[in-house]
Amino acid sequence: MRNARSLLGTVPFFAYVAIFLVVPTLVVVIGAFAGDGGFTTANLSALGDQYILAAFGRSIVLSAVTAAIGAVLGALLAYALVTARPGGVLRRVVTAASGVLAQFGGVTLAFAFLATIGLSGFVTVFLRDHLGIDIYAGGVWLFELPGLALVYTYFQIPLMVIVFLPALDGIRPQWREATESLGGSTRQYWTRVAGPLLAPAFLGSTLLLFANAFSAYATAAALVSQGNPIIPLQIRTALTSEVVLGQQNLGKAMALGMVVVVSVVMSLYALLQRRTARWLG
Repeated sequence: MRNARSLLGTVPFFAYVAIFLVVPTLVVVIGAFAGDGGFTTANLSALGDQYILAAFGRSIVLSAVTAAIGAVLGALLAYALVTARPGGVLRRVVTAASGVLAQFGGVTLAFAFLATIGLSGFVTVFLRDHLGIDIYAGGVWLFELPGLALVYTYFQIPLMVIVFLPALDGIRPQWREATESLGGSTRQYWTRVAGPLLAPAFLGSTLLLFANAFSAYATAAALVSQGNPIIPLQIRTALTSEVVLGQQNLGKAMALGMVVVVSVVMSLYALLQRRTARWLG
């Protein structure tokens, strides 16, 4: 009875996970193999269609590019915070801002970019009227994958700061002092001591950024044109538009493909985090 009472506090958490994670995943998995006559693999076979493969490819490229840019810039910003005075105003402000901006997405973020650098955005108009610079001279790239990559990077960088900062805090000053006492240079310290220790954390954080971008939907739905749909938008089209006979569950099959990709990425992330915890935990 004592153990049962102690577990009551976890009931809301497991209920939340069951309702918003387990049940939707089961609906997707079951629906991906469901057809008019019962069990079928036709939905998964349709994933080999060219337009679906192209959508997956665009999503993977978009996620990889924004994850790489966000990881590098976010790691540099996190390192600058570590070198600042511990508990100082700068670190508190940047950390708090990163926590807010990492969650600043969806329609609000898309509108912010439209108002700033859209066709009639104040930055676009100022550059065109006062400096003679037309940022859309080569085409309206904001509503295509390059623009989406820019918008995604906006929340990828602060997310990297949040997830990578604890790893940098785990680097002990004594390790650098030991390297210097043995005649090692700064380059040797980073390539032979700090670099190998931070590599799993950096790669794991990059994978987390990849999964974050790969599963994002609202920002793309509000911004990108239909000419270059990524896989979340392709799923929306399959679920909301008129479907081909026999492909009613194609959207669920595409969603299952996304679940598989994210599961693989997050499994690798968990393995890297476990290795990071051995030294920096």
